[in-house]
Amino acid sequence: MHRWSKLFIPTLREAPADAEVASHKFLLRAGYIRQLGAGLYNYLFLATRSLNKIMAIVREEMDTIGQEFYLPGLLPKEPWEESGRWGAIGENMFRLKDRRGADLCLGFTHEEIMTGIARGELRSYKQLPQIWYQIQTKFRDEPRPKSGLLRVRQFIMKDSYSFDLDEAGLDRSFNQHDKVYRAIFSRCGLRFVAVEADSGAMGGSQSQEFMVYTDAGEDLIASCPVCSYAANLEKAVSRLGPLEEMAATGDGKPELVHTPGCAAISDVAAFFKISPASDIKCVAYMAERGFRGEGHEKWLPVAVFLRGDHSVNEAKLLGLLSASELRPMQAEELAKYFRGPAGYLGPVGLRPKETANPGSSPLEFAGGGDVIVVVDKSLEGRQNMVCGANQLDYHLRNVAPGRDFSWTLAADIRNVNEGEGCPSPGCAGKLVVGKAVEVGHIFKLGTKYSNSLGLRVLDENGKEVTPIMGSYGIGIERILTAAIEQSNDANGFWLPVSIAPFTVVVTITNVADAALRATGENLARDLEAAGLDVLLDDRDDRAGVKFKDADLVGIPYRINVGKKASAGQVELVTRATSTSVDVVLSEAVALVKKRVQEEILLEESD
Repeated sequence: MHRWSKLFIPTLREAPADAEVASHKFLLRAGYIRQLGAGLYNYLFLATRSLNKIMAIVREEMDTIGQEFYLPGLLPKEPWEESGRWGAIGENMFRLKDRRGADLCLGFTHEEIMTGIARGELRSYKQLPQIWYQIQTKFRDEPRPKSGLLRVRQFIMKDSYSFDLDEAGLDRSFNQHDKVYRAIFSRCGLRFVAVEADSGAMGGSQSQEFMVYTDAGEDLIASCPVCSYAANLEKAVSRLGPLEEMAATGDGKPELVHTPGCAAISDVAAFFKISPASDIKCVAYMAERGFRGEGHEKWLPVAVFLRGDHSVNEAKLLGLLSASELRPMQAEELAKYFRGPAGYLGPVGLRPKETANPGSSPLEFAGGGDVIVVVDKSLEGRQNMVCGANQLDYHLRNVAPGRDFSWTLAADIRNVNEGEGCPSPGCAGKLVVGKAVEVGHIFKLGTKYSNSLGLRVLDENGKEVTPIMGSYGIGIERILTAAIEQSNDANGFWLPVSIAPFTVVVTITNVADAALRATGENLARDLEAAGLDVLLDDRDDRAGVKFKDADLVGIPYRINVGKKASAGQVELVTRATSTSVDVVLSEAVALVKKRVQEEILLEESD
């Protein structure tokens, strides 16, 4: 039996000043974690119990579709060089050298390592499909660790990898993971949503995130309350309503207008008495190439043009450019490529680079001008717009995209705004945008890694083919923090019974009373014999202190053994609703067990 008096549960009355989000505050106050360094935490007794329960659920569900591995966290450089990610990942990867000078890294993810195993062992289509997974520590040199366990430098991940013969097989593996992930998050008691997502550094043709809405989240999700559409803002699209174009002036051709002091969109709109939607905004970047090659520039100039009321989605832009990094142009670069100052930049007169062939990356250009010019799709077909003239204190009006300037690429590279139309065909809904935290992510990788690492098998005709891959991750600590974020109040938090460190705490209000102590201990033994995780609070403290601690530490049920015990009654408190009921002592075990089973059934049916 676990006795509170013998355990290390260092609760705090107040959270440290630097703890901002609810999960960080309560994990510290409840004695789950203690900080070791920036983005590094010690997991204490209660946290370890919860995390072990989460991992058990993950393992149980993953075993229905895959096989568990365990790979090193310390990895050699060579597989990463083969895939091209040793240089592409950049500073997010922890790198080191051994005593012989060999380059190593701490495991960021394990696509290369799993693919290497497959390359060495898989020979025939008869060995496919394969799904391999592990639950293991990952390391990322997060530049801004914050929000407790939500943004850290060391964390536990369940990562799995599928190997299939063809696209149809990959679809099956992807759908299997989708089903298993939904079961995992439901069993862990999370209220989650699956959304379209950007593949980022992982690459691939399709990815889906599993998100939990919370104000502590750093991701933004656009969703439609009418239909099922939901997407990460990095991937979201919308349907724009019609706009009334400005009336042309003069002969309708671009006209130079003196606009002193009008460098901001709002100033331009006020000067011309127009909506910002009729102004062409310019955002100027330098893009780092996604690959290195002799004779190629490392950074290339990129000019992005979009409506003045829109903003650039840099994740979309990075994917479009096949670039690894973006940074704003500096003043000298603006002078070189635009010959104009910030605040007055425009597309008229720019010479856009030309792509090598339709559909290729603009970084693979055949010739043309100096700048990669990208316009957002929302500018196509527009008339009589205003833009910077690339001269201090001057703008142009009567500008028509396509007539007065051309571009390298036209694409959707903007962030959607709340209230814009849902993109689903036939849906009249308006998008809403909310904060969320990612708890899982599944990717269709395609042949990116199997090609680069030379994985081949023989098909049924004896022909050598390249297996197609998927990659699938779950943040173990993210499940715990998301559960706390969605279920807390001023007094603490409550966890679902499936992942709580204990299901019920039996609180003896006065341990100096031998009868109460004996009743509490007997009840705790009976609850434990019924298969419940029980914590007996046998501390020699005031009842109020014990009640506050019990409310704080996330245990879903509390049974108070107090004065009414002499009459055969105890008090059952349900933490989620902060309600209590007096129950007959002899019926307490059955009632708690019934409530626990009902909660588990409800979670599994969601």
